[in-house]
Amino acid sequence: MLYRQIISFTIHYTITIVGLPDKAVSEARERVRAALASMQIALPSKKLIINLSPADLPKIGSHFDLPIAIAILAATGLIPEEKAAKTLSLGELALDGSLVAVTGALPAALKAAELNCVLACPEACGAEAAWVGATPVYGVKTLAHLLRHFSGDRPLHEAHPGEITLPSHARDLRDVKGQEKAKRALEIAAAGGHHMFMVGTPGSGKSMLAARLPTILPPLSAQEALETSIIHSLAGLLDEGGISRARPFREPHHTASMAAIVGGGRGAQPGEISLAHNGVLFLDELPEFPRPVLETLRQPIESGEVMVARANAHMRYPARFMLVAAANPCKCGYLPDPERACAKVPLCGEDYLGRISGPLMDRFDLRLDMPPVQFQDLDLPPSGDSSAVVAARVAEARALQLERYEGSGFRTNAQIEGQLLEEVAAPDTEGREILQKAAERLGLSARGYHRVLRVARTIADLAGEADICRPHLAEALSYRVVSGLPN
Repeated sequence: MLYRQIISFTIHYTITIVGLPDKAVSEARERVRAALASMQIALPSKKLIINLSPADLPKIGSHFDLPIAIAILAATGLIPEEKAAKTLSLGELALDGSLVAVTGALPAALKAAELNCVLACPEACGAEAAWVGATPVYGVKTLAHLLRHFSGDRPLHEAHPGEITLPSHARDLRDVKGQEKAKRALEIAAAGGHHMFMVGTPGSGKSMLAARLPTILPPLSAQEALETSIIHSLAGLLDEGGISRARPFREPHHTASMAAIVGGGRGAQPGEISLAHNGVLFLDELPEFPRPVLETLRQPIESGEVMVARANAHMRYPARFMLVAAANPCKCGYLPDPERACAKVPLCGEDYLGRISGPLMDRFDLRLDMPPVQFQDLDLPPSGDSSAVVAARVAEARALQLERYEGSGFRTNAQIEGQLLEEVAAPDTEGREILQKAAERLGLSARGYHRVLRVARTIADLAGEADICRPHLAEALSYRVVSGLPN
């Protein structure tokens, strides 16, 4: 008898999906058909039309499987329509009716809370979606389990949030021998959220320093962790529903495309600058990146967000990140070394670093030359403070900034602007004099002038001083001068 029901279902029952479905959505009818057959459900021999509204918006992804199945079961009276109407769902169906994990469960839970609905999602996504905490989330193992839940026969239990992953680092800032000025600049960058650019010969420690930046950054706050995890959920980067408190550290290769860096591709997915939100974007060998890719960074650096606009999709993603970049002084890398430099010195350095436009270079708060490390320094014991000690100073400076900017929408000194910048970063008389002289001599732009003030504010915070004085500004100005680069 069951065999005859399945044959009848296969021959007479047809599903048509309209509303610009892509291939994955169109194939949902076969997955739903097989899942219902596995539950021994034979539907009437009628043609069912699934309308995905709005009809002019392309639908992409396999997460439409579960909503389509619920709609069919509700339309045929197998589950109460009122319960189906109050349930937001997503999930991919396997042929046996089990649910397969999909991306985007966390933002779906936020939308469910906004609509005052419950969320039904695959069991593997439940721990992730439960982090929202504002609406019930049910992790569903199979479609049959959900059917019994709707009928009241066997209600599902609400999902619980996954584990919080705290930052853990095997690297330490003390691993870096020499480069004391660079370590100091790294601490300032971490304390104020400033962008940083390092120029030095191969092997001078640029990448090594950048890799240790996460070890001195404070963990994400609860709000920051949720913001970052929503983006990572869309990209499918959350592990087993856990939310990490470690700040993102993204280091794309210089062959990355514009869509990979900024966002785009199929479904206008978030790019590296959004995946680095509230964290660090490290671009090693900066001049090797294509010029158009680098120029697209200018607007997100200022606004803290990016609009990915395509013909069929417009997505706005947050992109407030610390940009840390490194470069050799020239193509061969040995411009300062007369014995190893190529025959094109000094034009090779000008041509190489000239690939970085002035407007982009103007957006780096801290710039520094990194001289080669002397061999005798490598034999010395570790110098300077450990990452734990530096991280404590950074955390204290960040706490001052959070208290200072509470209610303003800003979190770090690197973000402040306008009247607030003039209030909190106003130098004393001596400091203003040195700043004005340096601005004239170095030819600082208005943007560069304000960035010096922001860095000076961070230096004062690290020193525990309320006012910005001459030494703070002098140190901030010392990070604006790099040979071969505009100020």
